[in-house]
Amino acid sequence: MSKLIRQVSIEAPAPKIKDSVFNLVVPVPDTPPHGARILVVYAGACYRKNQSTSISSISSQISDTGDITTSLSILAKQMQSGICSSISEEGPDSSPAQAHQTSVAIQHNPAAHHGVRDGALFPGFEVAGVIESLGTEVKPDCGYKVGQRVVLYPYEGVPAGYSELMVAPELQYLIPIPDNLPLSVAATLPTGALLAQSAIISAHAIVDELLKKRPGEKVKMLIVGTGGLALWALRIAAQHFYTPTTKDKIQITVASLRDEGFVMAKKCEKVNVVQWNEDLYEKQLIERTHDACEGLVDIVIDFGSTSRSLHRSMQCLTKGGHVLISDEIADKLLAKFAKRAEDRGVFIEVIPTGTIEQLHQVVKLVASNEIEPPPHTVFPSDQAAEVVRKLASSEIPGRAILKFHDVE
Repeated sequence: MSKLIRQVSIEAPAPKIKDSVFNLVVPVPDTPPHGARILVVYAGACYRKNQSTSISSISSQISDTGDITTSLSILAKQMQSGICSSISEEGPDSSPAQAHQTSVAIQHNPAAHHGVRDGALFPGFEVAGVIESLGTEVKPDCGYKVGQRVVLYPYEGVPAGYSELMVAPELQYLIPIPDNLPLSVAATLPTGALLAQSAIISAHAIVDELLKKRPGEKVKMLIVGTGGLALWALRIAAQHFYTPTTKDKIQITVASLRDEGFVMAKKCEKVNVVQWNEDLYEKQLIERTHDACEGLVDIVIDFGSTSRSLHRSMQCLTKGGHVLISDEIADKLLAKFAKRAEDRGVFIEVIPTGTIEQLHQVVKLVASNEIEPPPHTVFPSDQAAEVVRKLASSEIPGRAILKFHDVE
């Protein structure tokens, strides 16, 4: 009989599905011959992008206090016999809208279940853990060993949902974590810190060009967002730009979308802060931003992920300015704003996801204390539904991290 493990999937709520957190049961994945299997210790509480909006798993609704052992036994027998029909304490007439947040499911392919990323939460896929096993074709001098602490690079096709055990098809997708770097902090690096690093590297190229063209003028940058992603960008920007040669040539302003980001951003030295209170009229917010930035800016890094945020960002740009957006929202917004950007004489550019080499660099910078990570709070993985609720209500400062195993 195949062994079963738990998987947590966080999805964008659908019209017929009340909740967005699902606890699934999936078979233990085989260790790839040239890769490794990872025991997940921590994972960032965030949505996962989907190829489609349907839930492809076979699931059954049970209560949190239900007999999970009995359910697993039944599902395992179904799997052995090739029968995968759902079971439910709610009965066959239960409405999907009334279903509980916890699902138990059997999947022959753990990658079949995809969560849907939503801009309301921090975007990404972040896993930190230890190597549980290495593939049969892995050579002894590969540089990795069982028990080694690693993070997983979010490669194309990475399995969706946070299983207790995950696989990496190739060892190149594993980034070793130094002993002095807590795994809970490491879990914030593969997407949040990496995307912010990629954004700042993109911005750096623009800054260098502007400093050559306007040697006597400051380059003004506006970082839009809240929570971990914008704070990562702020900290990485400070590490990049607040150097002896450029510290007096760069002006950085943060536009915070929520109060907690506003408070944390104020703690950073040499950074202007403006609060984008969505209750205010657009004209007021734009005027407030112009005042904080002392005029129009040259670069906007916009993690706001909404049409309103991008529209506002463009009105804060000088002619010839650049607004950087993540590829998660590019498909949705580029076509809509292309003509508007052309009319205003500004450029919209897509931030690359970030490379494996950049993730190696981020790990090194954080481990050496050259970049201070934003605050984070750890929660048991079985509290994922409550964590999502709190995140949606801005009740958790910084990042929320789910804990699956205690190895430290």
